[in-house]
Amino acid sequence: MTILKLKRTNEYSNSFRDYKIFIDGKNIGEIANGETKEFEISPGQHTIIAKIDWGSSPEVILSINENETRELKVGGFKNGNWMIILLFLMPGLIFLSFILNHFCTVSWLKYLALPYGILLFYYLTVGRKKYLTLASL
Repeated sequence: MTILKLKRTNEYSNSFRDYKIFIDGKNIGEIANGETKEFEISPGQHTIIAKIDWGSSPEVILSINENETRELKVGGFKNGNWMIILLFLMPGLIFLSFILNHFCTVSWLKYLALPYGILLFYYLTVGRKKYLTLASL
């Protein structure tokens, strides 16, 4: 029996959404937050991708032999926890911007929110195939 074992990390940013697992373009199942699942697959070379909404992981090409078990770790993008922290800090940053605008003529809000906006734009467009991580354990 040839087994592909997937372990999903426990994370905040995608905790309520399941990742869909595709092998050779076919959906073989879903994996929830913090879950470990085993899938029986045929021996040989396979292309594996994890997807969530518009985003996905890079393709992983895996060669597996008969009666072998291979383990992969799937998780959210590496900057996900920082985006959650920034999201909670944003009201304080907006308040700070209003205080600074009162004493200065420069609008600081655009400078404070710029890194968050750039990161968000990247993962919604060009980096959508790097939104998730998928790697061997």
